[in-house]
Amino acid sequence: MPETNPQSRTGLAFGGDYNPEQWPEAVWSEDVRLMREAGVTMVSVGIFSWALLEPAPGVYEFGWLDRVLDLLHENGIRVDLGTPTVAPPAWFYREHPEALPVTADGTRHAFGSRGAICHSNTHYRAAAASITTRLATRYADHPALALWHVHNEYGVPVSACYCESCAAHFRRWLADAHGTVEALNEAWGTAFWGQHYTGFDQVDPPRATPTVGNPAQALDYRRFADATMRENFVAERDILHRLAPGVPVTTNFMTALSQCDSVDYWAWGREVDLVTNDHYLMTDGRRTHVNLAMAADLTRSVAGGAPWLLLEHSTSGVNWQPRNPAKAPGQMARNSLSHVARGSEGALFFQWRQSRRGAEKFHSSMLPHAGTDSRVWREVVELGSTIGALAPVAGTRTVADVAVLWDWHSWWAQNLQWRPSEDHDARERADTFYEALYDRHLTVDFAHPEGDLSAYPLVVVPALYLMTEAAADNLRRYVESGGTLLVSYFSGIVDEHDAVHEGP
Repeated sequence: MPETNPQSRTGLAFGGDYNPEQWPEAVWSEDVRLMREAGVTMVSVGIFSWALLEPAPGVYEFGWLDRVLDLLHENGIRVDLGTPTVAPPAWFYREHPEALPVTADGTRHAFGSRGAICHSNTHYRAAAASITTRLATRYADHPALALWHVHNEYGVPVSACYCESCAAHFRRWLADAHGTVEALNEAWGTAFWGQHYTGFDQVDPPRATPTVGNPAQALDYRRFADATMRENFVAERDILHRLAPGVPVTTNFMTALSQCDSVDYWAWGREVDLVTNDHYLMTDGRRTHVNLAMAADLTRSVAGGAPWLLLEHSTSGVNWQPRNPAKAPGQMARNSLSHVARGSEGALFFQWRQSRRGAEKFHSSMLPHAGTDSRVWREVVELGSTIGALAPVAGTRTVADVAVLWDWHSWWAQNLQWRPSEDHDARERADTFYEALYDRHLTVDFAHPEGDLSAYPLVVVPALYLMTEAAADNLRRYVESGGTLLVSYFSGIVDEHDAVHEGP
């Protein structure tokens, strides 16, 4: 397995997304000079650069990226190199408009944003494999390369597509998952409302229906969409492992954000060489320092307790919430060091230099529009010095006092339509229990319901609506072995197919 700490020789990582393609080449030298002043040790490059790297089908222009990587290496800055597969070029969609995703009501998205991808589309898969192969072949031995960064924030903004390619793929997935159409009928309870199938060819994605559709079908489609994205990640990862052995491969998670509740990070955590996470505070009145700790604890737990890396957060305000206040003095350092204290191998930001154009020009950065004569820049430089001084903590592990059960499948099921009350929110229950533990100075690990719980004297179960028989047996063994189990309401209601458990 590749070395999982990209900064193992230099302590903790400090830096951010670097998008030199947005700026004249004359600016690059100034960028690197200021990076050195700020103590930057690693930057993420090339994540949205497919159209510049391959401006026409099979035509490649790597010269500019060569010069960027060489410049960074000459200045002692390591690179998290992206495969730009989150944003295919305009020419690709002109040739393959069917690769644009379709919503449940039949609307096809248009080109002009990011992440507009049907993950079942064979043309997209082939093109993604091709550009990944080209990058790996060219840069596998580049001395600046520390980490491969596949795609970007899978599931944001689109996780599921409902086109005909996805329908065919879904049928194959169901056949593998259930074996027979009779087993599918049993799992989905298709006797209700006359939904019985006699062949997999009759099954469609859960598209728009006159009233609520089959919840078990909708739940399986969440699983299918997640598995399909993961298939594409694994395909790129395997290319990189083959052509650039020894270089760890990751993709940036968003473990604690409701915007990315379409991804089962327990499953994804097993596929990456290094767990990395993006975390942005929600300015909605929550105690943000508690949210910071919770995000870090959840990410560390997805990493199995191993060191992980905060790959993105913001120096100040963001631009995509209804209201985006600037961070108060000292808040940036608090946010960064809170993650380091809970296992992160550093702190990186989106992005290095604040954009002048595009949708994220009002998103804060390490080098803001105001330049170096600004509070943000001075705090960035100070934080870089602090992160550098913390090099001895690299590779250390956090020991928790208590476990909280967390399951994305249960979250998916509970958030389907026609639940007992829209006021009941599984995430609210998890937040509330976590906050109570935090206020009692207890460090939390999150755990899968079927995972090993023997190390914890206390396990908390906040609204685990979907509970498998294996999970129930696991909790029973835990209590019989002397563990203390605290179970909140609306737990253990349904099985993995959203069928209510039979009574005693």
